[in-house]
Amino acid sequence: MFRGSQQPNEIKDNHRRAISFIREAATSGADLAVLPEYHLADFFPSHDSAIRQQCANWKTYLNAYCDLAKECNICIVPGSLGELHDDNTLVNAAYFIDNNGEIKGKYEKKNLWHPERPFVKSSKNDSRHVAFDTPLGKVGILICWDLAFPEAFRELIMQGAKIIIVPAFWRYSDASEVGLKRNPKSEGAFLDAAVVSRAFENTCAVLFCNVAGPASEGFAGLSQVAMPFLGCVDKFNNSDEGMRIISLDMNILEEAEVAYKIREDMATPDWHYGYRQ
Repeated sequence: MFRGSQQPNEIKDNHRRAISFIREAATSGADLAVLPEYHLADFFPSHDSAIRQQCANWKTYLNAYCDLAKECNICIVPGSLGELHDDNTLVNAAYFIDNNGEIKGKYEKKNLWHPERPFVKSSKNDSRHVAFDTPLGKVGILICWDLAFPEAFRELIMQGAKIIIVPAFWRYSDASEVGLKRNPKSEGAFLDAAVVSRAFENTCAVLFCNVAGPASEGFAGLSQVAMPFLGCVDKFNNSDEGMRIISLDMNILEEAEVAYKIREDMATPDWHYGYRQ
């Protein structure tokens, strides 16, 4: 799990550092490397338009990560990429790349954070949340603000997902002035509670990888992994850039299902909510 220090005007350097961390993870025996949302740049209109225009080169970076995954024999979720399409729409997309360099699935963010909405296209109802078959089993990908919607997790769990990966660009300052007055660290409380809750209520592993950056600019960090029974398995407690290798015992998920029977209940014909496994 890697947290990138996102610097909007240094896309090539951000990419170079990401590659360095992934190589280090692979050398250490990691099976999966995860980067944050918008890890190359956030591409907001307030930034240099030339930086945003580099979204048109998203395939170059995606192909580079595919080549790297094959070379290093490691699965990669390269955070999310801003994709500028021919119709000038911008999509916030995340991919699962297996250790052979093959793309096993793509997810386009549905639940956009408020500042994204004027210029990023949401997938909305164009497609379902889809769990992918990967060398690590069934995996689902969500992005940042999707974490606030339990329904997104349920849709992936109904398809058999055991791991949910959530690249994010989440800051303390997202609470707005009102929230910050109530509690300057309220977003930290939100993240810690939501990540652990989603793991327990879905008997799944949740891998939350957040962007790093200066604390003075509201960056929270707090990248973490959660499992049922264990709660938070490991966590960055600050917003500094770094990498951490975390080992997960996936047998815990089966043990949790025996105890909670979440998936079993969802699979019954008379399941009383408006969705079925």
